[in-house]
Amino acid sequence: MSGRDGPDGEHRLVGLLQRTALGELDAFEAVYRELAGPVFGLVRRVMLDRAQAEEVTQEVFTELWRLSARFDPERGGVRAWVLTLAHRRAVDRVRSEQSATARMEVAGRMVPESSPPDDVAEQVEHRLEREKVRRCLRRLTDMQRETVRLTYYTGYTQREAAELLGVPLTTVKGRLRDGLIRLRDCLGVMV
Repeated sequence: MSGRDGPDGEHRLVGLLQRTALGELDAFEAVYRELAGPVFGLVRRVMLDRAQAEEVTQEVFTELWRLSARFDPERGGVRAWVLTLAHRRAVDRVRSEQSATARMEVAGRMVPESSPPDDVAEQVEHRLEREKVRRCLRRLTDMQRETVRLTYYTGYTQREAAELLGVPLTTVKGRLRDGLIRLRDCLGVMV
């Protein structure tokens, strides 16, 4: 067991987390450097999609920044606490994805049987529309795209998105408004 993993390493992590709770960015960066690999590895084992695992890892560290003051060294180690946060977040994401899939399947079964099956032209049209939306999303700034993703595709409220991104609610609202205007213009939607 190296000094990093032993009692001295744990003591150092506790100190770094306590400094993080005081808002010290360099301490948070040190915690991130130490735990990003193990967190991503755990999340990646729970989730099939690498991109989603990266998102969840980012969410874990955003949550860690917000919740660092709640850490209680009497209840366990920093590494165990952070990995528990990561595991819970990953499992929540998997369950959320499964629920969304189940809802879509149920909705699909609710279509009246008298409706004609999708034909090839309709499927191609839907695929082209999805690609157009993806192309327009890529034209947004990173901040606008992330805000739209969190609020429209991940299901977070604007307030939750602000907390996750660590910005004021008004900033999220502005990014969202500007991003949706750019999407509308790109997609050619008439209002």
